[in-house]
Amino acid sequence: MKKAKVTIILPNFNSENFIEKTIQSIINQSFTDWLLFLIDDNSNSKTKEILKKYKKNKKIKIFFLNKNIGPGPCRNFGIIKSNSDYLAFIDSDDLWGKNKLKEQIDFMSKNKFLFTYTAYSTFSTDNNNSRYIKPPKKIDYKQFLKNTSIGTSTMMVKTKILENIKFTNSRVCEDFFFKCQLLKKVKFAYCLNKNLTKYQIRKNSLQSNKVRTLYWVWKINKYHNKLNFFNNLISVFFISLNSLKKYGFK
Repeated sequence: MKKAKVTIILPNFNSENFIEKTIQSIINQSFTDWLLFLIDDNSNSKTKEILKKYKKNKKIKIFFLNKNIGPGPCRNFGIIKSNSDYLAFIDSDDLWGKNKLKEQIDFMSKNKFLFTYTAYSTFSTDNNNSRYIKPPKKIDYKQFLKNTSIGTSTMMVKTKILENIKFTNSRVCEDFFFKCQLLKKVKFAYCLNKNLTKYQIRKNSLQSNKVRTLYWVWKINKYHNKLNFFNNLISVFFISLNSLKKYGFK
């Protein structure tokens, strides 16, 4: 496949109810110099049949894995395969506004930023409630340990900074340490304060279990970020507090 300006990495597992809308939000982008690497994590037959519809699209490369490895390794697989100037990430149930890529690449190029994210809104299939999430203008590593306001589906990074940086092999919070490593390397990530992404909150998703999520934050802080007990406690407390402010008790 030819080199594109930006490679989009999309891990997917059993998302037959959402994946078509997600892919369509990518296809509808006003910025067209992109490639989509969709890594299917050994999904069910319904999901695979949907994905096969896009096999003829030259801008979409689908990798069908023979065993389930989790979202973190799927993203690492996509990073290894990519050779673009920029990398963007999206989850299989989230949506992008049509100018997401264009405005974010312009934002990064103009300011020579290496790591950026955007504001976003939440939505749910269970009700019509939505929230507008306005993250801080910029975040460094220490701030991120207390306020994880960088939505993965809003992220964009310059590929050249990703050397030796990987997602963890965990079923939950696999993106947490990835962002920590990036922030240690680039000092700051910067926010494009425009609502360019819709983040879906699902009741039965792994991320919706707050106790499980905080457990994995604690574990990653301890074994990967090497925080002592006191600093880990502060991190988990403020992350949970800021999560309540953003999402309520969802």
